[in-house]
Amino acid sequence: MLEISSLEGKWLSVAKGDFILIDYVAKVKETNEVFDTSLADVAKEAKIYRENTFYEPMLVVVGEGWVLKGLDEQLEGLEAGMKVTLEIPPEKGFGPRDPSKIKLVPLRKFREKDITPYPGLEVEIDGKLAVVRSVGAGRVQVDFNLPLAGRTLIYEVEVKQKLETLEDKVKALLHRRMPSIPLEKVTLKPSGEGEFRIVLPEEALIVDALQPAKRGLTIDIFKLIPEVKTITFVETYKRKEAEKKEKVEAKPSEVEEKPEQASPPSEGK
Repeated sequence: MLEISSLEGKWLSVAKGDFILIDYVAKVKETNEVFDTSLADVAKEAKIYRENTFYEPMLVVVGEGWVLKGLDEQLEGLEAGMKVTLEIPPEKGFGPRDPSKIKLVPLRKFREKDITPYPGLEVEIDGKLAVVRSVGAGRVQVDFNLPLAGRTLIYEVEVKQKLETLEDKVKALLHRRMPSIPLEKVTLKPSGEGEFRIVLPEEALIVDALQPAKRGLTIDIFKLIPEVKTITFVETYKRKEAEKKEKVEAKPSEVEEKPEQASPPSEGK
């Protein structure tokens, strides 16, 4: 879970390049259908909950294109603590629908792959994702448009916090790249000369593709936090102590031992 300590910018308005944490619920305006959210309870209610997803405030660096253009533009000028409802037209969302992306595919192409097409089925054709719109006599109509293309979207957004300190920004970027690492176990050691040491815990060992994640984090920091000039990652792995075996002290026997009898002399002696 991403927990940030800085409260310095709590009431400052958001500008381009700012680091902010937002909670959001994204809906299709025409149907009120929820298609994305940062809130677990909303996701469960909308039946879009995914087990391996981290439901928590999302980091956005305003103006970097991490979210839809129509949302990114409207975040500027907001303040931490504000709750707003924003409308995003198709051209600033998932784009307008393109009729040329609706194709007819011979039914036999599906049968060759043992696929029985039906309206709503998501398929991959020539490496591109598409949705079956209708099935006719020998032909199947498929749509290569994005599912939300041409839709007006509604975003209910709460700006939870604006991050101000260098440490909070780096922690947020690290969490974005390596969400499974507990932030409370990460140690950040900045210096006054643009150097930054990031001490990772043993939990880093279980991160999938750790090296690419570290490289991505480095790129993020150099691009978004210009005052950082050098980054050093420190990974410490401790040997697990061997289980100590209990020493069992031998107890004196309660049975009196018989004196050892001498062996009879060997013949010839």
